[in-house]
Amino acid sequence: MDYKPQGVCSQNIHIELDGDTISHVEFLGGCSGNTQGVARLVEGMKATDAIARLEGIRCGYKPTSCPDQLAKALKVALQQ
Repeated sequence: MDYKPQGVCSQNIHIELDGDTISHVEFLGGCSGNTQGVARLVEGMKATDAIARLEGIRCGYKPTSCPDQLAKALKVALQQ
């Protein structure tokens, strides 16, 4: 599934789920080291656990962040 994040530097988040487990995450754009790190950390996690940990994280003055947008994307992916 591809998700277009809003309010952050990354332009796309690609998510692959195996049931309710995150098997792969890839960000297009954003802070490369941070987005790669977040993607690798959540792979193998239950989507609901990742959402609980990432939801609400802010990036500086912005009301959202790439991790927060990943949480939103995971919510959408779980509904599909």
